[in-house]
Amino acid sequence: MRRFNIIIVALLFISCNEDSKQNHLVLKTEKTNPLTNNPTYGLIVDSAMVVSARAEASKIGVDIMKLGGNAFDAMIATELALAVTYPVAGNIAGGGFMVYRTQNGAVGALDYREKAPLKATRDMYLDKNGSFISKKSKLGVLAVGVPGTVAGIFEVYKKFGSLPLEQLFKPVIDLAKNGYIITKKQASRLNQFQKIIKEVNSGESLYTQNYKEGDTLKNKELANTLFRISKNGRKEFYEGETANIMVDFLDSKNGIITLDDLKAYEAIWRDPVVFNYKDLKIISMSPPSSGGICLAQILKLIEPYPIKDYGHNSLKTIQVITEAERRAYADRSFYLGDPDFVSIPSKKLISTDYLKGRMEQFSFEKATDSKSLSYGSIPGFESSETTHYSIVDSYGNSIAVTTTLNGAYGSKLYVDQLGFFLNNEMDDFSAKPGEPNMFGLIGGEANAIAPQKRMLSSMTPTLIEKNNAFWMSLGTPGGSTIITSVLQTLLNVYEYDMTMQQAVDAPRFHHQWLPDVVIFESDSFSKQLLDSLKNKGYKIQSKTGTVIGKVDAIRILPNGKLEGGADQRGDDTAIGF
Repeated sequence: MRRFNIIIVALLFISCNEDSKQNHLVLKTEKTNPLTNNPTYGLIVDSAMVVSARAEASKIGVDIMKLGGNAFDAMIATELALAVTYPVAGNIAGGGFMVYRTQNGAVGALDYREKAPLKATRDMYLDKNGSFISKKSKLGVLAVGVPGTVAGIFEVYKKFGSLPLEQLFKPVIDLAKNGYIITKKQASRLNQFQKIIKEVNSGESLYTQNYKEGDTLKNKELANTLFRISKNGRKEFYEGETANIMVDFLDSKNGIITLDDLKAYEAIWRDPVVFNYKDLKIISMSPPSSGGICLAQILKLIEPYPIKDYGHNSLKTIQVITEAERRAYADRSFYLGDPDFVSIPSKKLISTDYLKGRMEQFSFEKATDSKSLSYGSIPGFESSETTHYSIVDSYGNSIAVTTTLNGAYGSKLYVDQLGFFLNNEMDDFSAKPGEPNMFGLIGGEANAIAPQKRMLSSMTPTLIEKNNAFWMSLGTPGGSTIITSVLQTLLNVYEYDMTMQQAVDAPRFHHQWLPDVVIFESDSFSKQLLDSLKNKGYKIQSKTGTVIGKVDAIRILPNGKLEGGADQRGDDTAIGF
């Protein structure tokens, strides 16, 4: 067995008291080259682990499992804790997806994606001349979709929960009351969006104050909201006092979401996308997420190429992956949408027969022009500010969850009385087929707006089996880059023998058909490599500060222990026991 070279750290549990300025010490790995012979591992534990965007959320999830709770109990607590400590994406007024694998190998998926309101119309973001008014789908009241997060956690609890519900809510309510410590990255983000939040809400709020690293942020309104939900259950959010306050707030700003919309909302259990890549079995999210199908297409398209021999992030490897991504995203734009509204040829899209012809145009000598490449022919036929967490419990259950408000702080609308931001998920529809959304993704008729329809997503929570046993849980935020970040992280471990921590930290690149540009993380790829790609006709973008994804992952080591990979691009933290 490979010798472990582990950094020894003291992992101190978090105190949420307001006078705690240094509230935790998290494991940090050395900044080593991912391809050296001196591997750096993430946190390694024996039994259970949570990896999420905030240490407080990871700790609360782990504490629930220490009390005897399972991964699903921990999911509920972690999701709620992220709503408190990570308001840029964590939420109770957004939505998401969960993929799970139980201790006996059963797999499934939960869709708690937002929906279009009953009063939504296909052309609601077009002016009288038919031009797309981009701002209306991104900012303010008309950008808000019917929230699904609270319905999602109650579906999880009904099917898999084991501890009393109030026990899952209590530490999160206490965290909201007592406050959490603002990190340097969080302070920068809050101050960056302070002006637009103030403009959209026409005044000051909890999140328009000037924050600095080390400040304590308390959200007593959110604590009160969570307390009511813990006492009154799912109905509190969709029919009770909370629902009425939310609808009154939206109505005061000329919104279209009503109590009928909230009452009609349901989370849906779906079959995940399951496929093989070499000797791996991959379980990922099904539509209305495009993640599983696109991931399957890309992996199957690159499978015939010896990318391990080409080398990690080598010229040939980047070409093969880019060309596979180009083709998968072209199909995404045409075929994918809400399966309850459109017919999606899911099995055909990931079949060998369909995919074998998709790379015929590809040559190592020259880039394929995206304008010359459309979706494939089948006879008969998301924000960069999302957040992901992975959980494995001591019983053998594993989950991958990605949840979002879409853009950073969603619509920027903040409900003062309730203590949370509202999503701007309506931008993920094709507001006008052929027009790009905030992530540059081009949509088609399959993803056009319709009442009660769920908007297409790129979220890709994914579980992987190896040798018929659970091997890995992973996912990431990143809007349209989610799929490609999950792809590269998986390949980093499987093809290039990286540790989990190395794999999530390794430099990434992204292509999505249109715009026809390959995006590279800044200062991570050599000028010689980028020039070689340009010479072959690839359009390159590598702006200073470019970050692609923030992957949080867990894998099983050969000795049965768990290794966490918490992306150092954020404040992400692995905690376990």
